Amino acid sequence: MTKRLQGLAAPTLRFCAVLTAAVVLVVADIPLAAAADLDGVSMPDQMQYQGVTLRLNGIGLRTYSVFRVHIYVAALYLEKPTEDADAILHSTGVRIMRIRFVHDVNEDRARAAWAEGLADNCKAPCHLPPQDVARFLAAVPEFHRGDESTLAFDGGSVRISLNGRALGTVDEPAFTRAILATFIGPYPPSEPFKRALLGRGN
Repeated sequence: MTKRLQGLAAPTLRFCAVLTAAVVLVVADIPLAAAADLDGVSMPDQMQYQGVTLRLNGIGLRTYSVFRVHIYVAALYLEKPTEDADAILHSTGVRIMRIRFVHDVNEDRARAAWAEGLADNCKAPCHLPPQDVARFLAAVPEFHRGDESTLAFDGGSVRISLNGRALGTVDEPAFTRAILATFIGPYPPSEPFKRALLGRGN
């Protein structure tokens, strides 16, 4: 992926509840769990999602441009940590991506980054229906410093929330995989960022 700013959080295939849902996504830190700190953001070493205990796989800082503007800190949680990106992308287990923004991101830049990331990481034979991509991008909001977005991957679907409020759900496996690939796929925001999420260090 080129050095375009990567914003996050958008639903795609189930939009009826996107703008009106008040459902709280059940993601909880485990009490007394140690924390990992990066750029002033603290992420727990363990967390729970719908009764499943997940462990921190890696934590990375997303930067933008040659000036390395700090955009967000992302933490990837897995049931069984691994450095194998392909295994994570094709896993049927629970995977959680938590993103804490440390810089404001407007809608236009967030949507452009998502569009680029999806296109880069879903090449033939992968195919995403253009109408689904358009609906996904239209739902991408702006983000402010301090916002936290959670992408909860479970099998071939992903539930997306912002500040604890559910935004929507993607139920299509290829689209779900492409969303996760924008972080750890062939064309991530940067290779150091991908390596950090995979627990390989920067």
